[in-house]
Amino acid sequence: MAQKKEQILRLHAEQAYKQELDELKRVDDRHKPTGWQLSPWAIVTYLLGGQLENGFEIEPKYFGNRRLIEVAVATLATDRALLLIGIPGTGKTWVAEHLSAAISGNSTLLVQGTAGMSEDSMRYGWNYAHLLSKGPSEEALTPSPIMYAMQQGMIARIEELTRIPSDVQDTLITLLSEKILPIPELGSEVQAQKGFNVIATANDRDKGVNDLSSALRRRFNTVVLPLPDSLEEEVKIVKTRVDKIGRTLELPADAPPVKEIKRLVTIFRELRQGRTEDGRTKLKSPSSTLSTAEAISVINSGQALAAHFGDGSLKAHDLAAGITGAIIKDPIQDMNVWNEYLETVVKERKDWKDLYRACKEMI
Repeated sequence: MAQKKEQILRLHAEQAYKQELDELKRVDDRHKPTGWQLSPWAIVTYLLGGQLENGFEIEPKYFGNRRLIEVAVATLATDRALLLIGIPGTGKTWVAEHLSAAISGNSTLLVQGTAGMSEDSMRYGWNYAHLLSKGPSEEALTPSPIMYAMQQGMIARIEELTRIPSDVQDTLITLLSEKILPIPELGSEVQAQKGFNVIATANDRDKGVNDLSSALRRRFNTVVLPLPDSLEEEVKIVKTRVDKIGRTLELPADAPPVKEIKRLVTIFRELRQGRTEDGRTKLKSPSSTLSTAEAISVINSGQALAAHFGDGSLKAHDLAAGITGAIIKDPIQDMNVWNEYLETVVKERKDWKDLYRACKEMI
């Protein structure tokens, strides 16, 4: 059953940014690799934002080093697959989705990596009703997103590559090196069309990591997405994403004040780095990653509390529960780290007294 667009909780990138993609297609007169909807220049502009010659403004999707995005796009224009690595919350999935939308006009060809997945998720499956009635045939074949991407000359995405069992990971070797997918049951194969490639994401903080074999790693060009360099850059990212998510969720709250976002991001950065922003005080770090994505989640949660149980304006006590939940993953070790930070850093900052009291009430 068709759904009304305005009722969909989260639009695909190619739907949410259709106007921008259409405008870029209209003005893009640079060379496009076969199978690509936009040129590499237009894709980088789509990711990083900018003003076109006709005055149309492209919204930034990624805030960070331009060269990293250029390397990622250039990789996909060759026969090498792209591996985006970074700790959780650095925007790997976000970048992969928007790259797929800009290159293929379709970001939905996704394989979600899990510890229990089988080779069928990478290759193909079978419609067992057809299989039992007619035996192995093309009609009985159920293509995986990767197989479909090969047939259509599109980008396929693989999330959490290092969570996938090693033997399943290695099914990618033939796909990426020979650009074919054998179907021995039918005595045939699928040959990749021009435009096909793979974007995979991985992080090295996952306790369930399965290291990539050297043979598979050689099939990828790796781009490491770092955390934001500065406090100001991270605050800008959080504010931009929170504003957009808040509109999508239709939260009847005021826009979150930059003051509260800056305090939250400062806390996360200091605990993450193991020192205060001025470098004067060394700190213990908790077991949680305290990424930019978690900061966005805490602000959204605080906005919901302010909207439904407050006056609509985000305040310290709206943030306190989310901050505590994000930091304390280990109830003993992280609690000690958080308590020590509250007493030695938060308590001593003159304009942070309200946040100190609110956080102490939560523990």
